[in-house]
Amino acid sequence: MEIFQYLQTYDYEQVVFCHDEASGLKAIIAIHDTTLGPALGGCRMWPYATEEEAILDALRLARGMTYKAAAAGLNLGGGKTVIIGDAKKDKSEALFRALGRYIQSLNGRYITAEDVGTTEADMNLIHMETKYVTGISKTYGSSGNPSPMTALGVFRGMQATAKLALGSDDLAGKTVAIQGLGSVGYALAEMVKEAGGHLVVTDINEDALKRAQNELGAKVVGIQEIFEADCDILAPCALGAVLNDHTLPLLKCKAIAGSANNQLAETRHGDWLHERGILYAPDYVINSGGVINVADELEGYSEERAKKRVEGIYNIMLELYEVSRREHIPSYQAADRMAEARIEQMRRVRSTFLPHQSTVLHK
Repeated sequence: MEIFQYLQTYDYEQVVFCHDEASGLKAIIAIHDTTLGPALGGCRMWPYATEEEAILDALRLARGMTYKAAAAGLNLGGGKTVIIGDAKKDKSEALFRALGRYIQSLNGRYITAEDVGTTEADMNLIHMETKYVTGISKTYGSSGNPSPMTALGVFRGMQATAKLALGSDDLAGKTVAIQGLGSVGYALAEMVKEAGGHLVVTDINEDALKRAQNELGAKVVGIQEIFEADCDILAPCALGAVLNDHTLPLLKCKAIAGSANNQLAETRHGDWLHERGILYAPDYVINSGGVINVADELEGYSEERAKKRVEGIYNIMLELYEVSRREHIPSYQAADRMAEARIEQMRRVRSTFLPHQSTVLHK
């Protein structure tokens, strides 16, 4: 992988390689764009097969965060941290505190939060070394785990998607196939069930499947079978690139609306969905509830205010679909266009000189 060529192609600002021998920390912090404000993005811990795979994941996720923040109307840029390691056995206080020191060294250019493989407790350890972290325990005056807000945003985005694809935003009687029952996926399943929807689910975690069966009456299918399930809406809520050459021909759904990042393996797969009339909810827009929630902490957290902003994803999705319809472009392109227009507008805003206090003349 030619890293600088990749950075140039997608206009990244900075990549930081973090290594600490004592704790075993091996991490990459990618900062994509800070035009709108400091880069915000979660900290992912995953047993990547290669260092190149970890770097590419950090880069792709950071860029996605830039677009997510811009589309959500936040005054934040995009960044991401990935830690190479097994979250089940490689975590330690020293590891997260070492990472916290690296984040502190960036002096506010990057703010982290929890993500796949990390928890609220891990963020508390990072917080011991830096103030540039969100999603810490509520005892610190924070919002805590952002997953419920992410799920709420996906649910509201799913309702907006259903309004166009199915003729109504009422999910009662509709079948939603959820791939992945992690903290976001399961919370989403609960909301769909409460709304009167039917559930088809899959996950690699057998306990999560049994819980969904027992508590929600969900139908359980295999990992690959989920893509050919008879359903109205498919909700990818696991890892990325699940909409690809192999899975797309299997689809029987009318719409796709889930929480996973980077669902399209390639942009041409978004074109494929558009051409076949399957409405796709761009992932970084519909799953922005978590980042909206943690961003509220930067103003002094108010759960009521944060929830209202997350509920706004419904209208953002409707606006996005209108752009797609009006300009005859796939929904993923409409999302990119909305985000890029906001970033470019702020990039062109005149920079007004603000003198340092010591230069002001006093009478």
